[in-house]
Amino acid sequence: MKTSVRKAATPPCRLATRGNDRRQPARPLSVHSPRRRFLSLTAGAAALPAFLRIARAQTYPTRPVRLLVGAAPGGTTDIVARLMSQWLSDKLGRQFIIENRPGAGINVATEAVVRAAPDGYTLLMVSTSHATNEMLYEKLNFVLLRDISPVASMVSLPLVMMVHPSFPARSIPEFIAYAKANPGKINFGASAYGSTLHLAGEMFKVMADVDMIVVPYRDPAEVSEARRQQAVR
Repeated sequence: MKTSVRKAATPPCRLATRGNDRRQPARPLSVHSPRRRFLSLTAGAAALPAFLRIARAQTYPTRPVRLLVGAAPGGTTDIVARLMSQWLSDKLGRQFIIENRPGAGINVATEAVVRAAPDGYTLLMVSTSHATNEMLYEKLNFVLLRDISPVASMVSLPLVMMVHPSFPARSIPEFIAYAKANPGKINFGASAYGSTLHLAGEMFKVMADVDMIVVPYRDPAEVSEARRQQAVR
């Protein structure tokens, strides 16, 4: 996962002066020459934005920072975001506030960040679902690679198959054998269509050549609860 902020468009900066008239003889420039003074002033003005950016970077953040998570509290993405926000708050001396914006396959949170001011004070937790959404949704109000700029890689997580203790299989080979003997009778929970869990389950179905039914939920926390209640097996 990565934290991201919206890209800020950098205005083009051009520096130009009027050329000398070659038909006139060249004249030496004194220290009081208006042309030299003009060049000195424009050079200083051109360098000023760079110094301002450096100064802002050294003092960031000067106020609380929002970190948007496109999932409900309790899921993997939310847990990672809360751990990292606490670490950032301790290191940078400013509060990093978690805002959970679940819905529309994490697109609600993404669009909120895209619409926010590109000042670094609205961050987004990004996962593989952001990449798959570009292909699953015909029309989005943003273009991820254009409107969101990556900041840092935060964590790499494994995917683990879990079943209820009452399920008869105790290993992957036993699970595959049971699924083949009971086609269409096993369902698996996934945090929304197109999520990492959903795609991993679909890939497992193809690789193992088994027939299972996907049950979509809003977030991984709901999947865990459904498994505990044996709503999914």
